[in-house]
Amino acid sequence: MIIIPAIDIYDNKVVRLSKGDFKQITFYNDSPLKQAKVFENAGFELIHIVDLEGSKTGKFTAMEIIKEIKSNTELKIQFGGGIRDVKSASQLFDAGVDFAVMGSIVVKNPPEFKLIVENHGSEKVITAVDVQDEKVHISGWTQESDLSLYDLIDFCMNTGVRKFICTDISKDGTLKGLSTELYKKIEDHYPEIQLIFSGGVKDIEEIKKLRELNPYAVVVGKAIYEEKIDLKELAQLAL
Repeated sequence: MIIIPAIDIYDNKVVRLSKGDFKQITFYNDSPLKQAKVFENAGFELIHIVDLEGSKTGKFTAMEIIKEIKSNTELKIQFGGGIRDVKSASQLFDAGVDFAVMGSIVVKNPPEFKLIVENHGSEKVITAVDVQDEKVHISGWTQESDLSLYDLIDFCMNTGVRKFICTDISKDGTLKGLSTELYKKIEDHYPEIQLIFSGGVKDIEEIKKLRELNPYAVVVGKAIYEEKIDLKELAQLAL
């Protein structure tokens, strides 16, 4: 199981939202680069970056931050937020992003999503399955779509994508625990996919128990910043 620490960026700072609500925002670090170095020094090799403003508006605000992190660390980056077309995806990969996380474009512009997969390869694409009551939400979780999570996964699998990051919006940033029953249901339905669990990790004991389910990976955010989890202990579980 891969453990991926998260850096959510808003106004060029490291923040966390509660349930995706921009009115419930907490600032943690003025420098995403310094935070990335903390994770690298702890022994992590991959980080999850979200451009929160980009996810809502479709316009990148963290491009220079990505370049700065790639220039000053050896970290791999999976990045989401604002990827709306082939051009923006290409800009990200040119900036050094290793994996592009996409959600809204899959719903709003499926042909463009397929073109990105064809141009850059399915192994570099991660589909964001952001859900509430199994309904897919897009545009920084501000809009509910007509798609179920199964509709979304089925479509993406037909394009060759096998890696998905699923977030239960009702749990994200709450420190109340992952929606493991939902994620287990998805894994049982799609045993061939690589599923990344996200949203609501509360403590180190949950991470230890999670290893029994053997997900491909888990993203950890607020529990780190609120010091509910010791970073060194978390890094040891990632080995």
